[in-house]
Parts: sequence; C-alpha cells; structure tokens
Amino acid sequence: QVQLVESGGGLVQPGGSLRLSCAVSGTIFRIYDMGWYRQAPGKERELVASIFNRGSTNYADSVKGRFTISRDNTKNTGYLQMNSLKPEDTAVYYCRLSGTIYWGQGTQVTVSS
Repeated sequence: QVQLVESGGGLVQPGGSLRLSCAVSGTIFRIYDMGWYRQAPGKERELVASIFNRGSTNYADSVKGRFTISRDNTKNTGYLQMNSLKPEDTAVYYCRLSGTIYWGQGTQVTVSS
C-alpha cells in the first residue's frame, strides 16, 4: 500500500533551520505532484509549499524566501528545507501526494527559545 513517512521535525530556536523529509513507498512517486502542509493548534491545515512532477514550485507567502521544497525521484523522497524559522512556524507538518488521499502521519516542528 501507499505510505508516506515524514521525518526531521524537532525543537529549534528562532532563526534556526530544519530539513523535513517525506519518504514515499508503494507507488510511482515521480508521476505525482507533492505538497507540504502544516497545522498549528486551533488553526486549519494550510498548504505551505508544492512541487510539481516536473519540478516547478509554489510557496505560501508566509514562507517565501525562507523555505525550499525539493524532491529526489531516484530516492522516492520529498524535502522541505526550512530556514530562518519563526515561532509562528510551529505546527505539525504533513506531506501529501497532491490530489490524492495519501498523507503522511505528520512531524512536529516547534520553534522556541
């Protein structure tokens, strides 16, 4: 079956960096667009960044210039590099194969001093 497994979350100080990974199995990853979402306590889940199967990208205004989405189709893995992190970036981060029911389980990112 299709599985998405996120990793790389944790606690980081403001201004720090984290790199999230999303390992995909059970399907042909390269044919899918992929998105990273986040959900903070008491807030709706929001789309943070998207990468299309040919490599073009989109970002939410709140993360433009700080976050970079990428993918390695040879490793069936997507990535989200997060720099200059702010306390308001604190959330559970999820990856998803765009347009499908397939989501990862989420990884917690906490930005705090």
